[in-house]
Amino acid sequence: MQRATDNITIRQGDTAIIRCYVDDKVSKVAWLNRSNIIFAGEDKWSLDPRVGLVTKGQLEYSLRIQKVDVYDEGSYTCSIQTKQQPKTSQVYLIVQVPATIYKVSEDIVVNEGSNVTLSCLASGRPDPLITWRLLNPSAEPLDGEEYLDIIGIMRNQAGRYECKASNDVATPDVKYVNVVVNYPPSIRKTLSAEPPVGRLGTLQCEAAAVPTPEFEWYRDDKRLSNTQGINIQILGGNTILMITNVTEEDYGNYTCVAANRLGVQSASVFLYRPGTGRDINGSACASVSLWLLLASFACLFFKC
Repeated sequence: MQRATDNITIRQGDTAIIRCYVDDKVSKVAWLNRSNIIFAGEDKWSLDPRVGLVTKGQLEYSLRIQKVDVYDEGSYTCSIQTKQQPKTSQVYLIVQVPATIYKVSEDIVVNEGSNVTLSCLASGRPDPLITWRLLNPSAEPLDGEEYLDIIGIMRNQAGRYECKASNDVATPDVKYVNVVVNYPPSIRKTLSAEPPVGRLGTLQCEAAAVPTPEFEWYRDDKRLSNTQGINIQILGGNTILMITNVTEEDYGNYTCVAANRLGVQSASVFLYRPGTGRDINGSACASVSLWLLLASFACLFFKC
C-alpha cells in the first residue's frame, strides 16, 4: 500500500479527495472517521449523501467529501487487510473558513475632541487578521485590531474608515464606517472690495464648519437682509453680500458672522472707496463686540 499524505487542507465548501492506494494482494479495505465506519469495501455505512468513493480499477480506494464543512475536520483512516497483516493510513483533514466580518460599528456623528471607539468583529479559520485604514489620500494603516480607539478625534480624522479581515483563505472581507466630526465655524477667507459710486459692490466670506454654518451680515450693529439694493447669497460654506448701487454712505466696515450649534465666529470685511483699499483679500478677525456675537447667535437659532 502507498501511504497517503498526513494532512490535507481544504477550504469550506470545496470537495476533498482523501487518497488511498492498494494492490492486488488486499483482501479487505475500509474507511473510518473517528472509529466510525464510513465504507466497508464497496458498502456505504455513512448516511451522509456528500460522501462517496473514488476508485480506478482495483488500485485506488479514495474517499470524496463534497461541500466540506468545519464538522468534517478530523482524522480519517484507510484500513487495509492483506494476507500478511493489516495496514492503515491516517490523514488529518483541516478545514479552512474564509474571513467574514459579522459585526461592525454603525456610522456615527461626534463632536471634535470626543473619544471614539470603532469595532469590527470577524470569524474564520485560521483566525483572521483585522486591519483599519482611514480612506484619505494617504490611507495609511491605523493602530487597531477588533477595536480602533481614537482619543480626542480631530476634524481631519473624519471620513470613511475601512475594516479589513483576512486570513489568506479567500478574498478579504471589507466593511466601512463613516465618521462625521462636528466642529464650530472657522472663517477661512474674506474678500473686500473697492467699487466706485454707482457700481456693484461684492463682499465675500468663506467659513468651514460641521454642521454647515449659517451666515449673517451686519453693518455696525444692524443686521442686513435682502432688501432693495442689497442681495445676500449663501451657498454651503460661502456667502456673498452684493450692494447693487454703491453710494457714499455704503463705504465702511461690514461684519460676516458664521454660526452653528457648536459656536460662532465673525470677521470684518470692508467696502473701500476706490484707491484706499488695503488687504482686499483679508483673513478672519474676531474683534467684534460681544453684544453683536450674542445677538447674531440668537438670531441664527431663533430665526429673528
